[in-house]
Amino acid sequence: MTSPSEEPAWKQRAVERSLRTAKLRAEQRVQRFLDAAQAIMTEKGGTDFTVQEVVDRSRQSLRSFYLQFDGKHELLLALFEDALVRTTDQLRAAADAKADPLERLQVTVELLFELSRPDPAAQRPLFTDFAPQLLVTHPAQVKVAHAPLLALFTELMEQADQLRSDANPRRTAAMVMQTVMIIAQSTGGTDEETAHPLTATEVWNFCAHGFTND
Repeated sequence: MTSPSEEPAWKQRAVERSLRTAKLRAEQRVQRFLDAAQAIMTEKGGTDFTVQEVVDRSRQSLRSFYLQFDGKHELLLALFEDALVRTTDQLRAAADAKADPLERLQVTVELLFELSRPDPAAQRPLFTDFAPQLLVTHPAQVKVAHAPLLALFTELMEQADQLRSDANPRRTAAMVMQTVMIIAQSTGGTDEETAHPLTATEVWNFCAHGFTND
């Protein structure tokens, strides 16, 4: 027998069903805003758009937009986080195709390098326009956005038998990940290295062996 203070079971079920429906509708509204913003960025080749443009493209209301996002920055941040999750999934799929732990780490490093290189034809304004600004103005948000990627690299580091006994897998993973991305993003210059740009294999060899003879 239920006590007077407990909600009847039928009422609990009704509330849970209502919450699930509301959650699903909210997720659908969010996705429509994200899809609209992505389509506009693809057309414009950059992040120079207004909230009103996104609202109009999504065929939703301005009020609905601000119920989901604080503003354009939060919308771009959501798109950036989404893109990094997809990148992590792509890297994990490449790693899963290898059996040897060190080969899994190598293919992940090399693919991350290729994906991080500047490519004007790819039109990735979230990474070329938004991410550099975010790193300066909101470094904590960058750290959160990269969490799935760091988790994957940490997992691969923990699986690698060749890792030094005194190495911390997570800290090593963070250093390798950042090194790879920074080197990749700085390979689009016009200096003397342009004729012979760094390759993914060179970057892997550096990360795996450093510059000593050991």
